[in-house]
Amino acid sequence: MSLLIKVVTAVSCVLVLLIGALPLSSDAQLDNSFYRDTCPTVHSIVREVIRNVSKSDPRMLASLVRLHFHDCFVQGCDASVLLNDTATIVSEQTALPNNNSLRGLDVVNQIKTAVENACPNTVSCADILALAAQISSVLAHGPDWKVPLGRRDSLTANQTLANQNLPAPFFNLTQLISSFAAQGLNVTDLVALSGAHTFGRAHCSTFVNRLYNFSNTGNPDPTLNTTYLQTLQAICPNGGPGTNLTNLDPTTPDTFDSNYYSNLQLQMGLFQSDQELFSTTGADTIAIVNSFSSNQTLFFENFKASMIKMSKIGVLTGSQGEIRKQCNFVNGNSVGLATQATKESSEDGMVSSI
Repeated sequence: MSLLIKVVTAVSCVLVLLIGALPLSSDAQLDNSFYRDTCPTVHSIVREVIRNVSKSDPRMLASLVRLHFHDCFVQGCDASVLLNDTATIVSEQTALPNNNSLRGLDVVNQIKTAVENACPNTVSCADILALAAQISSVLAHGPDWKVPLGRRDSLTANQTLANQNLPAPFFNLTQLISSFAAQGLNVTDLVALSGAHTFGRAHCSTFVNRLYNFSNTGNPDPTLNTTYLQTLQAICPNGGPGTNLTNLDPTTPDTFDSNYYSNLQLQMGLFQSDQELFSTTGADTIAIVNSFSSNQTLFFENFKASMIKMSKIGVLTGSQGEIRKQCNFVNGNSVGLATQATKESSEDGMVSSI
């Protein structure tokens, strides 16, 4: 018996050693308290910059949530979306879903400057994006969550993936589910993260086809509330430039709440990709929309879980990537914050569906 115990113990020790030698997954290396010793004030620094900016530009809160999404869906949450064009990098900012629609790039630079002053060469731009999304949600009276930290910044961008991976506002439900599944996100994640359209604004060009010539029928989208249709047609005339803006949520445009789902029940989703969640016959998403509409706490809990899940997509950790000194350039290729030529729009138009 004692011999058997010794053998079992020996085997157990070997297994422990082998398991301990296995590399941890990247997301397992993220930690809510990653900067506790190296930059304990990082959260308050990020919050202060965003709070000040949002006083004069409340729409910036939605823009920063969107910027995090646009980052994570393209080669992971690695701040690749922030990289400018250089001799060796083709920026994601000029991809179709981003061109003339990304906002918040300058705010991220403000945050990075403040963080670098307090904690040089310590906090990644990817983590700043994740923190900015969480803080923006809270400032808009939405859910709060602990952000897993420890991401590092990419050395490259991928414009091709940006064009491929970011879901479009004209996607049907099958396309949306496929787009999210490619990132390891399920149907509940899709419906919860779509709730980010509870605030922010969009250019007419991203949905005008629904108003006059849906799917080349010569008629409006039949799933669009007729009164809402008339309101949108007044904002977005047929044949117009498509640059006018309208609220994603016509009821509480700057507040993070569950009204997005109530709007879908009334056929008042702005994008086709929004309304598809409720108006696709027999879809599993309908019950989720109904539950989130009737229970804002349930929506908030699911949004938090899905944001944390999304924020772990394809992260770089440990010795991977780098900690950029300036968010728009990889280290060694900076030309100074003052001369950056980012492709930032003056308005927060939307091309992707989130």
